[in-house]
Amino acid sequence: MLQPTSEADLAALIAGRTAPLQIQGGGTRDVGTPQKGEVLSSAAISGIVDYEPGALTLVVKAGTPLSEVSATLAKEGQRLAFEPADWRALLGTSGEPTVGGMVAANISGPRRVAVGACRDFLLGVRFVDGRGRILKNGGRVMKNVTGYDLVKLMAGSWGSLGVLTEASFKVLAKPATEVTLVKSGLSAADGVTALTAALGTPFDVTGAAWINGEARVRIEGLPGSVAYRRDALAKTLGAGWEAVADDTSAALWQEVRDVTPFTTREGAVWRVSVKPTDGPKLLAALGEEKNALLDWGGGLVWLCLPETAEASTRLRMAIAPLGGHATLIRGSEALRAEVPVFQPEPAPVAAITAAIRREFDPNAIFNPGIMG
Repeated sequence: MLQPTSEADLAALIAGRTAPLQIQGGGTRDVGTPQKGEVLSSAAISGIVDYEPGALTLVVKAGTPLSEVSATLAKEGQRLAFEPADWRALLGTSGEPTVGGMVAANISGPRRVAVGACRDFLLGVRFVDGRGRILKNGGRVMKNVTGYDLVKLMAGSWGSLGVLTEASFKVLAKPATEVTLVKSGLSAADGVTALTAALGTPFDVTGAAWINGEARVRIEGLPGSVAYRRDALAKTLGAGWEAVADDTSAALWQEVRDVTPFTTREGAVWRVSVKPTDGPKLLAALGEEKNALLDWGGGLVWLCLPETAEASTRLRMAIAPLGGHATLIRGSEALRAEVPVFQPEPAPVAAITAAIRREFDPNAIFNPGIMG
């Protein structure tokens, strides 16, 4: 394993290289087409560079464990608002999730429905490209939008464009309290109807999910405000909703965030994005309501399907008329080598993607083919 300890060492290691590299942060997200080549870990490029609680900004090296970031922010009553998921139990991996891995995969949890994704909180990035050049884009304040938006481009690139060395974020205050309204015994269609109604209210819903026949709606903030919105939202949604608060509420959303119900189930796990109202339609078309979890008001569908190419084909055929896209998050190496892990791109988009990769990685050394 190659494990540079500084950005300069990383750049020197990459310059002139033509052999493939597997880019790795904490090694907790084994997703994508199986890779060949030497492992390059950014885990040793670690540490908090700058943190200004008053300015709500954090600058951190890519190999820094997320647990360290969360602990630092918690001391000041702050957090990463986009609620990054921890897939170690789901994927059966160990190690520590890192900032670089989170950004590379654009990992965002249930709160995305209200505040946005990881990429929306990125202020700037530093990375080393395939020529060994150290590049930076963005800054440490939200108004810095000069130049080409490499910040957004790097988020979700899965290590295919460069090796992240540093990222800066906008952080937010952690609310004083949270409450989740829960109603059981709902079909996916009825659940999404309720979630859509909740999201359409003025009560600042920060989570809307359906899991195991149970609809969940979260609100956060100051105690007085949360109490008022809880009662008003319950009245709007109608009878049958129960309220749970604080640690009990947080546990419910950790279950959704980390896709906990699928950790003990055999099969391939797919992450599908569709319009919220199309989530139940997809489940009906597949006949898989018992093997599904809906987040983001129904727009994010988690499915546990048989680990076969036939199931992959059936899923992609079902989402085609809905205009959605599917990503294989958990699957055997054999399945990931056989079927497209990420949604195949239309030819014009694929040509643009290939051109961008050639610009940043001309020798195709970074996770070659990981995204298809």
